[in-house]
Amino acid sequence: MRLIYSTRTIEIPEQVTVAVKAREVAVKGPKGSLQRSFKHIAVDFTLAEDGKSLKCDVWFGSRETIAAIRTVCSHIENMITGVTKGFKYKMRFCYAHFPINVTSVKEGGKDIVEIRNFLGEKKVRRVPLLDGVNYLRTADVKDQIEISGIDITKVSLSCAQISQSTAVKNKDIRKFLDGIYVSEKGNLA
Repeated sequence: MRLIYSTRTIEIPEQVTVAVKAREVAVKGPKGSLQRSFKHIAVDFTLAEDGKSLKCDVWFGSRETIAAIRTVCSHIENMITGVTKGFKYKMRFCYAHFPINVTSVKEGGKDIVEIRNFLGEKKVRRVPLLDGVNYLRTADVKDQIEISGIDITKVSLSCAQISQSTAVKNKDIRKFLDGIYVSEKGNLA
C-alpha cells in the first residue's frame, strides 16, 4: 500500500546555512562546510523562505521510501551538528600481555595510524585516516586516542577501520580480547 503524502521537517540553527539544489544538500557553519547527495532517494526538499527549516516530502511512497525520510533527515541533522559542534570518538587499547603501541605519522599530507606489537606480532598495521579526520593521543589517560572531525561518516569509518585492523585471527575471541575499541562517542564542543 502506498501512502499519498508523508513529510518531516528539520529545524536549522541561527549560525548554519543550508543550500539545496537537485537533491544535493550543502550545509555551512562555523566549523566548516559539508555536502551530500541524496539523488538515490525520491525525496522532495523544500527550504523555507526564512531559511530556518527544511522540509522533506515523499509522494506516493512505499514503506521503504517512507522509512528513508527519517534516515535522510538524520543525515542532514548530523551534518548540522558536525558544522556547529563536531564529532569526537575516544578509543581505548585493551591488551592482556603485549602492550599495543599506536603512533600517527604524516605521509604526503595524510595522517596514517601505525599499530605495533599487537599480540606480540612484528607486523605493523597501517590505517590511513580519511580527509578532515584528526588524530590525538590523550595525554592524561593511558592507552587512549581521540579521533575527531566534522563529518560523522568519516570519523566513524576511520574508527571502524582502526578497530577492524586489530581483529584477532585463528584464536578464541572469547579469551583473546585484545584490540582497540571505541569507548566514548561525543561532540567536540
